[in-house]
Amino acid sequence: MNMIKTRIVRPSITFDELEPAIKDIITSGIYTNGKAVSTFTRQILKITKSKFCFPTTSATTALWTCLKILKITSGDEVLISDFSYPATANVVEDLGAKPVFVDVNLETFNMLPEDLLCKISSKTKAVIFVDALGNPSGLHEIKKICKKHNIVLIEDAACAIGSSEKNKMCGSISDLTCFSFHPRKIICAGEGGAITTNDKNFAKQLGLKLTHGLKKDKNGNVDFIDYGYNFRMSEMQAALASIQLKKLDKIIDKRSNILNIYKEYLLPLGFKNQKISNLVKFNVQSATFIVTKNISAKK
Repeated sequence: MNMIKTRIVRPSITFDELEPAIKDIITSGIYTNGKAVSTFTRQILKITKSKFCFPTTSATTALWTCLKILKITSGDEVLISDFSYPATANVVEDLGAKPVFVDVNLETFNMLPEDLLCKISSKTKAVIFVDALGNPSGLHEIKKICKKHNIVLIEDAACAIGSSEKNKMCGSISDLTCFSFHPRKIICAGEGGAITTNDKNFAKQLGLKLTHGLKKDKNGNVDFIDYGYNFRMSEMQAALASIQLKKLDKIIDKRSNILNIYKEYLLPLGFKNQKISNLVKFNVQSATFIVTKNISAKK
């Protein structure tokens, strides 16, 4: 029996679009911290309406770095959505802390406020809210709880570039937000991520940790004033993502039209689509449907 393989996603870019950018990079001889990364950073700032942006190698290293600047360590607890990719919990485990799983709403797949309140303890140092499949429904309610309890809110927005809730873009709602530009996301950099924040202190720490602890003075002189890491996005990755970011709205519109076609055919059969709040603009990272009990997989 021959199996038919269907691609989950195909990046929204052609070689003809990318070729001039590749030529520019090779001609310049600058493969890191160059024009492409600067352009990408400005685009993310504009899209998310955030104050600070730091491109990274992945959303995983972005999450890990956020926990690191919060000094998360052994004995601490980080509350996370229990519907997510393993990376969300892995970064907590890696730092010796304990991931505490918070139940999600079975319609939106996002963190339940009432269960979050039950899980908060004196050991809680951060909350990681996951925009399930690009859907930030309920994010502001979680933020309100975190603010009341003086807990830092990290948003795992790996799938949510271009999404918003209450007219505020993902990337400018939480204390720290982490994006992914993996090939399965709507914007592909091959591999890559980014951290956004509006907090000046967090931005200062991120700027050090993501560049080996290096600091430049006003004359361009450098000094290593702290230990850090090389989690920087390359010029090639930034160029690849940047071209797609220019047409993000068109990409989302196209995906939204495709989702509506799926809904037209699947909802009458009894399938239930992921619930998206009326307060949310959804980037349609994924078209997700629940197969209810009355539907036979054999038909």
